[in-house]
Amino acid sequence: MSAPALLIRRAAVEGLGTAALVAVVVGSGIQATELTHDVGTQLLANSLATVLGLGVLISFLGPVSGAHFNPAVTLAAWFHGRRTGDGPALRDVTAYLPAQVAGAIVGAVLADAMFGRPLVAFSPHERWAGHLWLAEVVATAGLVWLIFGLARAGRAHLAPLLVASYIGSAYWFTSSTSFANPAVTIGRAFTDTFAGIAPTSVLPFLAAQLLGAAAGLGLVAVCFGGPTTAGEDEVAVPDFGQQPAARSSEESALA
Repeated sequence: MSAPALLIRRAAVEGLGTAALVAVVVGSGIQATELTHDVGTQLLANSLATVLGLGVLISFLGPVSGAHFNPAVTLAAWFHGRRTGDGPALRDVTAYLPAQVAGAIVGAVLADAMFGRPLVAFSPHERWAGHLWLAEVVATAGLVWLIFGLARAGRAHLAPLLVASYIGSAYWFTSSTSFANPAVTIGRAFTDTFAGIAPTSVLPFLAAQLLGAAAGLGLVAVCFGGPTTAGEDEVAVPDFGQQPAARSSEESALA
C-alpha cells in the first residue's frame, strides 16, 4: 500500500471521527433542549453524551489515525515530535487539519438534519468575554497535558477513558463548557442550537485554544522533562492505545 493511500485513509478517519464527535455534541444538545427546559439538565445530558461518544470514537478509530479529532492536538503532536521523530509528519498535519475542520462542519449539519433543523444556520450565541477565553486556555492546556502526559508515562491505553472523562468534567469546571478544539469550535458556529457559537466569537476561541495547547506542552515538560528521543523507555507521542502489532511492517514504516 502506498504512503499517499495510507495518509488519505488516516485523514479520512480524522474527518469522519470529528464529524461523528460534533454530531454527538450538537445532536445531544438539541435533544436535551427538546426534552427539558432546565439548563442544568440540558448541560448534564449534553456532557454525558459527549463523554460516551468521545470514549467510543477514540477506542474505535485510535488504532487507525491516532484519534486526534482536534487540530490543537495534531499541532501539539507535530511540534512535540520534531525532536523525537515519533510525531506526525508535516504532510500528516496538512492533511489532518482540513479533514478535521470539514468533518466538524459536516457533523453540525448532520445533527441539524437529524432533528429537522435548517441545515446551516449560523449561531447568534455570542461567547465573547475574557473569562471565557481564559477557560478555553485552561481547558485545552489540561487536555494536551493529559494526552501527552499519558503517552510519556506509558499509559496511552487509558486515553479513551481518561480523555473522555476529562472533557466531561471540563464541561462543568470551565465557564466556556470546554470547547478545547478549534475544529469543533468552527463546526459549532454552523448550528443555531444549544451547542452553537456565533461566528464572531470563533477567532478568540481559536487563539485561546492554541495558546492552551502550547501551555499544555509546557506542563508536560515540567512534569516529565523534555521530549525523549525515539527508542527510550518513555512513549513520546500519543497513540491512544495502538499496539505495535496493529499495523503491518509496511504501514508502520509509512505512517
